[in-house]
Amino acid sequence: MTATIQIGATQRSSKDLIKTAVSGWLGTAMEYMDFQLYSLAAAIIFPKIFFPNFDPVVGLLVAFITYGVGFLARPVGAWFFGRMGDRVGRKKVLVITIMMMGVSTMLIGFLPGYAQIGIAAPVILVLLRLAQGFGAGAELSGASVMLAEYSPPKKRGLIASFVCLGTNSGTLLAAGLWVLLTLLPEEALMSWGWRLPFIASIGITLYALWMRRNLKESPVFEATREQEIADAAAAAAFAATSGTAVGQSAQASAPTTKAKRKGKAFFLAMALRIGESGNSAMIQTFLIGYIVTGLSMDKSVGTFALLIGSFLGFATVPLAGWLSDAVGRRTMYRALSGFQMCFAIPALLMMQSRDPFLVSLALIIGLSVSVLGMFSVQSAYVNELFGSRNRYTQLAMAKEIGGVLSGGLAPIIAAGLLALFTNSWWPVAGMMVLYSAVAFVATFFAPETKGRDLTLVEDAV
Repeated sequence: MTATIQIGATQRSSKDLIKTAVSGWLGTAMEYMDFQLYSLAAAIIFPKIFFPNFDPVVGLLVAFITYGVGFLARPVGAWFFGRMGDRVGRKKVLVITIMMMGVSTMLIGFLPGYAQIGIAAPVILVLLRLAQGFGAGAELSGASVMLAEYSPPKKRGLIASFVCLGTNSGTLLAAGLWVLLTLLPEEALMSWGWRLPFIASIGITLYALWMRRNLKESPVFEATREQEIADAAAAAAFAATSGTAVGQSAQASAPTTKAKRKGKAFFLAMALRIGESGNSAMIQTFLIGYIVTGLSMDKSVGTFALLIGSFLGFATVPLAGWLSDAVGRRTMYRALSGFQMCFAIPALLMMQSRDPFLVSLALIIGLSVSVLGMFSVQSAYVNELFGSRNRYTQLAMAKEIGGVLSGGLAPIIAAGLLALFTNSWWPVAGMMVLYSAVAFVATFFAPETKGRDLTLVEDAV
């Protein structure tokens, strides 16, 4: 027997919820596979393929700059598609964004290197990265909004965390592919091997696109739209009986769904995002390159650690979501960001040992517990901070601006500090402590939102 989920006056079946969860999982898996493939290639491959004339450390820095360019496009995409999602619905936007990301990623796999077409190679790479970022700017937020708005309030933390399983699946798949690719001879890896996962990603894109075309719209979006229609009808009826202009009557006498935004929720959501995104970029992008360039270790150490950390995330992600339903979003986010704030320095000290086990352990704990744990709780928390009318736009902008300020810039800043301080580890640890502290402090200003009614039009704070 199929269960029914009631959101306001709108009903959805448990089958609809499952379809939405699978669709969100595939889309976010695609997004994070795209970006993880790119970040690993930027750390290991791209300095030699697209920037061969630079010193190795400088080449790594330039490759990470192209990685950061994608983050610059994400806020623009978040604003553009977020507004579209709030006006015409979540579903249409999610169909467009998955197509943009998939095609851009596939084309990177076919792109000739510097040796073939010269300066045009890195220029086209940057353009594809911009297109990839433009679509990704609303992908994760859209999937998060859609799944949170489908979820029963008492289980929202657990169900919304399934979006994170998508990101985790993408990271796991990308890391697994790179572990296999590193087994290839160096010449084969540099000439054609690195291209295979980029090209193959189009398969996930096509399947996710098919899934999304068959989804039903978010019940919260439909409930909000129905209320707007009812308010407009009430305003028209009042105008007809009183002789007042419709616009004036709507303002004076009829109920309205206009959101009352104070801006606090936006900045709190951005701060929560910084703690997760900054540490994610440091662990999954910069430290992978640092292991090879700064510590002179084999490149398989970092990719294998990401593989294990991502695999463990299939347990830590739903656990963190479930605990946020039990003890509250704020309590869990404070505990996870506080842990990472304390763990950053020991993690870097473990890496200085150059012991493959200790280096891997530092990355595994940071990824599976801190980063994925915060990401899991964030999926419900930030959705509950915003009102229904502008949720998609505000959430997407908060996530992407926070991502630019932390994740987009983190590898660039860290690579610059590494060159400036001659491979010293303490500035890197300091960056991770700072990112964690931003989120930790934000939890003392953010309200507890567990179980909040997502059809409310006002922000939670």
